[in-house]
Amino acid sequence: MLLDADECQLVLVDYQARLVPFIHESSLVVGNGVRLGKIARLLDIPVWGTEENPQGLGPNVPDVKALCQRTLEKMHFSACADGLLELLRPPVRQGGNTRSLPKHLQKKPEEDAQRSSVVIAGCETHVCLMQTALELLENEFEVWVVTDACGSRTERNRDAAFDRLAGAGCELVTTEMVAFEWLRTAEHPAFKEVLQLVK
Repeated sequence: MLLDADECQLVLVDYQARLVPFIHESSLVVGNGVRLGKIARLLDIPVWGTEENPQGLGPNVPDVKALCQRTLEKMHFSACADGLLELLRPPVRQGGNTRSLPKHLQKKPEEDAQRSSVVIAGCETHVCLMQTALELLENEFEVWVVTDACGSRTERNRDAAFDRLAGAGCELVTTEMVAFEWLRTAEHPAFKEVLQLVK
C-alpha cells in the first residue's frame, strides 16, 4: 500500500520553540518536519499544525508555523480532543432538498473529497504525537508516522512509541518515502522542486 497524495493530509505536532532544544537530534527532526510541510504545500496537500499549551511552551518554530494552513492550540495531549478531527474531517454539506430527487439524479455525498490518510510528524513522539495518532486510528483514519521527523527528549521514549504505534496499525515511514510516494513518477511537474528539498 502506497501513499496517495490526493487522499492525504499532513499534521505537524508541537514543534514548539521552548521544547525543540531538548529533543534528541532536534535539528534533523525539525528540518524534516519543514521539508514535509514544503513538499505538501507544493503538491496541494493540506497542512495542519498543533501547539501544546502555547502559553507555557511557546508557539511552533516560525519555519513550521508558516507552512500550516491553521495551527490548533490545545491542552490535551491528543489533538483530537481539542478539535483536530473537525479540521481533518469537515462536515459534509447537504445541497438543497436532494432526497426528493430520483436516486440517479441525487448527488453523491462528498465522501470521496475527504482525505482519509493522515501523515503525522512531531514532538514528543511518546506523548502528544502517539496519543493523537492512536485516536486518529480509532476514528478510522489511516495513519502514517514519519519517523525521521519525530522526536522525544530520549531515544528510548521515541523508539518505544514507534513500537507501540506500529503494533496498533500505523505505518512507519521516512520523509523521503513520503515525498516519492506522493510524487509517484519523475514526470510529476513538481519532481525537480521536491528533489531539491530532499537532497
